[in-house]
Amino acid sequence: MIIFGTKGYLYQLAILTLVCGRCGNPAAHTLRKRVTKFTLFFVPLFPFSTKYATQCTFCGVEQQITKEQAEQLQVQVQAASGPGQQAYGQPYQS
Repeated sequence: MIIFGTKGYLYQLAILTLVCGRCGNPAAHTLRKRVTKFTLFFVPLFPFSTKYATQCTFCGVEQQITKEQAEQLQVQVQAASGPGQQAYGQPYQS
């Protein structure tokens, strides 16, 4: 008997202040990475799906973005925060 399946992992990459496309409020958005891994006997072996999304903390809407867009947002956060600091409040971006 072989036991296999999938397991999901959710990573929070950054918190940004953006203008929400749904509610129009300048609010904090979390940048998240969701990785789904193939498991064999409950041991995660390799990732087979990776998705990126931002979620508005005001209205809760989640928007899927590409890997390139996620990397660009992370670079903006790191550039604005300076070396060795973690940024949470950023200028408004649309």
